[in-house]
Amino acid sequence: MYRPRHIESLPADTDADGIKVYTISADGKAVDIARFRPRLQAMKQARRMAWGDTPAFAICHEAARARYLVLGWWGNDNEMFIAVAAEDASGWVEDMSRYSFCLWDMEVMWHERNAFVEDMYGAVPSLDAYRDNRLRKR
Repeated sequence: MYRPRHIESLPADTDADGIKVYTISADGKAVDIARFRPRLQAMKQARRMAWGDTPAFAICHEAARARYLVLGWWGNDNEMFIAVAAEDASGWVEDMSRYSFCLWDMEVMWHERNAFVEDMYGAVPSLDAYRDNRLRKR
């Protein structure tokens, strides 16, 4: 049964490359970002992107049965790319045939879509404005 989950936007300096970081918690408790940092760094390194110049966001999701990390970034003018990792008994796994984002993650993605349209896909694109445009805490 669907119930809203606690979503939080972390401070701008959470990621050294400027990626916006959100947390989602199934139980309403604060998410320990330290559990996600090494995996986020590995996911970024695997993509060899200029992250400091790329509009991007990450969702650190403490779900009911697992821990998920969603990395989303914008490219090719208007496409959102994603990578999803889930932590299971063997460690972090990236396998889109087994793990994906969920409906709670899509709330952040919808905000990020609108932020991208507003701040990056208009007449005067601004990466700074995009990075400042965060989903409000609730």
